[in-house]
Amino acid sequence: MSIRPRTTTSSSSSSKELTSVSNSIDAPPPDSPNIPPPDHQLPPSTTSFYRRALDSTANLANLLPTGTLLAFQLLTPIFTNNGSCQVITRQMTSILLHILAISCFLASFTDSFRASDGQVYYGFATPNGLWIFDKPAAAASGIPSDLSKYRLSFVDFVHSVLSVLVFFAVAFRDKNVITCFYPTPNQETKQVLDIVPIGVGLMCSLLFVIFPTRRHGIGYPVTSGRPSSTYK
Repeated sequence: MSIRPRTTTSSSSSSKELTSVSNSIDAPPPDSPNIPPPDHQLPPSTTSFYRRALDSTANLANLLPTGTLLAFQLLTPIFTNNGSCQVITRQMTSILLHILAISCFLASFTDSFRASDGQVYYGFATPNGLWIFDKPAAAASGIPSDLSKYRLSFVDFVHSVLSVLVFFAVAFRDKNVITCFYPTPNQETKQVLDIVPIGVGLMCSLLFVIFPTRRHGIGYPVTSGRPSSTYK
């Protein structure tokens, strides 16, 4: 009596089938192209452009009077209730912005001089010269003999208009102001609010370079030993 070995063809064939199925699952389909993962990042050139634009707009705050800018930063969160405006607070915020814009406009027509005793006195530029605010005290300290060099010029009007535009460009980059006036803006309004302040800021910064001024009015630093203004 001979003992025959048991055949294992069925088990070996089933294991081969399982191995082929697993390999077919793990392997990528032959006809599928190699699609790279989506890249939503902006190109380096575009990113650097937006960064330079935002930095230029942020630096525009240095062109505004210090007192006006400080009042804007302190009062805006209070008037807008941190961006949650109602009808009354929205109107009050609008009045505040217009008052601060007028102060930027008027500050462009102010100038200062350093008396012989070192005191700084401010005045308002007129067609005839500088109208000093505290004239008796300035007279005691020593008023410059020729105040006609401080008279109005075309550059003063250019800077006054540019200061107002710069102020509104800075204001409408503020989160509280935007959420107060535009709580739920649509896509088109968002694009306008993102583009217009940056464009206005860049144009104003260019015009400030084209039309420089030597005035040091209220809210602007007075440098020691500044040259005399020569507005013709």
